[in-house]
Amino acid sequence: MEFLLSPAAWIGALTIFSMRVSDMTMDTLRMLFVMRGRKGIAWVLGFFQSAIYVLAITSVLSHLNNPLNVIGYAAGFATGNVIGMLIEERLAIGHIHLRIISPRLGVAMAQTLRDKGYGVTEIPARGKDGMVSVLSVSVLRKDVPHVQKLVHEQDPEAFMTSEDVRTVRHGYWRA
Repeated sequence: MEFLLSPAAWIGALTIFSMRVSDMTMDTLRMLFVMRGRKGIAWVLGFFQSAIYVLAITSVLSHLNNPLNVIGYAAGFATGNVIGMLIEERLAIGHIHLRIISPRLGVAMAQTLRDKGYGVTEIPARGKDGMVSVLSVSVLRKDVPHVQKLVHEQDPEAFMTSEDVRTVRHGYWRA
């Protein structure tokens, strides 16, 4: 137990924690770049991520007598995932496809979105309570909060879903 109180044991565990946070942050970002087709960035992140991983796991396995190393490794894994997600959220790379369903104000909402520079496809549809407008809008991820605000201001009862998209062939994209 005295070993756990030594500064060297804590420094080793914190070093492993830091390496694992870095490694998992890069891993999370790498996977997101892979999904968006960004090969070069994914390669660079994968290279550094795997090098740091080897160093971290070697440190843990070389000092299994220190349980703090295992805790640092596990805590770094979990923390790195969350940090990677937060960074990716801030970067907001790529496009999102929004599907907006409005029972009464679809035509006006489509015009508002077009006036703001967004490409909108209107689709008449039948919902549970009758006819609705389905608006199909693809936007940059960083523009999603702005579009959500516009939709909510115009029709607070509108139903909206989103999904990540990758461009296959360009049409009208506000970029």
